Amino acid sequence: MIIGSEFSRKYEMFLKQVGALSDGDISRHIPVEKLDELASLDQTEIKNVIDHLDELNFINIETIGGPLLYGHISITEKGLKKYYKL
Repeated sequence: MIIGSEFSRKYEMFLKQVGALSDGDISRHIPVEKLDELASLDQTEIKNVIDHLDELNFINIETIGGPLLYGHISITEKGLKKYYKL
């Protein structure tokens, strides 16, 4: 991996989890708390990963609230394409 690359291993692992939980359904709202259970990241890292993946249009932030700031996210068509390539 190149340092400073657009898509690091941390983001790749997180997107794999989102893709798996979505079952290929872009309308499925995935609880961020569920991702918190699966990810080995602290809350600040999770927020940063979600923000970055949202900026890249790989996910959408669906609801705000809860202990991790965001309540639910969903994967986008672009995110699914990236997920299937991982």
